[in-house]
Amino acid sequence: MEYLQLIVREFETAANATDAIAMKKYMRDQFEFCGIKSPRRKLILRELKATHGVPPIADMPALVKALWKLPQREYQYAAVDMMQPMHKQFIPDHLPLFEFMMLEKSWWDTVDNILSALVSPWFKKFPELRAAVTDRWIASDNRWLQRGAIIYQNGWKLQTDEKVMFQYILQCNHSKEFFIQKAIGWALREYSKVNPAAVKKFVAQHPLAPLSKREALRLL
Repeated sequence: MEYLQLIVREFETAANATDAIAMKKYMRDQFEFCGIKSPRRKLILRELKATHGVPPIADMPALVKALWKLPQREYQYAAVDMMQPMHKQFIPDHLPLFEFMMLEKSWWDTVDNILSALVSPWFKKFPELRAAVTDRWIASDNRWLQRGAIIYQNGWKLQTDEKVMFQYILQCNHSKEFFIQKAIGWALREYSKVNPAAVKKFVAQHPLAPLSKREALRLL
């Protein structure tokens, strides 16, 4: 049985109509759901791995795209779950797959998870490719790529490239887009955990949207 069929069979068995309604409502009716919460979903995938192994990474792009075609959101979550442990096997050619995942059926739930679970490790593995990619993202008209350029360093702590982060924030600081304003505040708030003085100075010197400023200073 193909791995896709194994996942679908297990997810259909675990589906919960009541939870599906609540999960769909939480995501503002953007997507359908099976009604499988994160701990249960991850347990199913672990059990599949224990019983059937996992596909080789060379087969993952096709599986990811097949999962992305399915209407229920848990299948997209599962694709990220399965790719994340393979980060040591990432190669430069995986970037188009990650961008596909970010740009198809885009919403904050998948985009932010893809950034932290897949893109961030990819950037750390291939730092020489980072600037060209994020410069392209920030210059695009796509809110999800721009959000990615702003927040991909979240959690990098003292490894954060402050100059790049501030530059990208200023490039998008005019945006009225909620997800961009939120990303600006989030990136600054994360960085304030390790360099509060730099964040205070930046916020004092540059007028930010009220949402961005409020989020940036939340811990200060």
